[in-house]
Amino acid sequence: MLTFYHSPNSRSTSVAQLIAEMGIGDQIETVTVTIPRQDGSGGTDPGNPHPEGKVPYLTDGDDHVRERAAIILYLTDRFPESGLGRSVGDPQRGRYLSWLTWYQGVLEPVTILSWAKLEHPAIWASLRDYDTAIRRLDEVLSVQPYLLGDDYSAADLLCVGPFAWFGDQMPATPAITDWVQRCQDRDAAKAIRAADNP
Repeated sequence: MLTFYHSPNSRSTSVAQLIAEMGIGDQIETVTVTIPRQDGSGGTDPGNPHPEGKVPYLTDGDDHVRERAAIILYLTDRFPESGLGRSVGDPQRGRYLSWLTWYQGVLEPVTILSWAKLEHPAIWASLRDYDTAIRRLDEVLSVQPYLLGDDYSAADLLCVGPFAWFGDQMPATPAITDWVQRCQDRDAAKAIRAADNP
């Protein structure tokens, strides 16, 4: 059976929302664990098999998956009937994979670096800067409601995360702000926020 290791109000919240969106909660055991928090609270949970004590973490028998983009891809490929992913052969498969890996490889790193006020030409040359990443989102969301077009996908769920989490601390354009609101108004997003903050 699939087992999902989750800590409320953390990076694993997006995977918890994906599971709710897909309606597969009955096929995945969710185990709540503690993690070290930036404020010094929490701690590594001995019940968490992630080699670094982090979340999210997904096990499938003897196999395992870590990193949000990989877990999202694994679950949307495993349960294609949800319609939140794009299966091999789908004409949007390449765009779907690109957004998932763009988030992990570009948006999240430049957001953290921007927040930490770290600047260096090597960062801009290899990752881009925050404003360039925002322009990439805006150019797409100015002409369509979601990253892949008219339909919400797991790519939106992943990429919207920092905007939903940090709110006004994340400089954004009107098109991005509207997209965040659409994504946050989804029933699964509301349900997981309520579950994470009882």
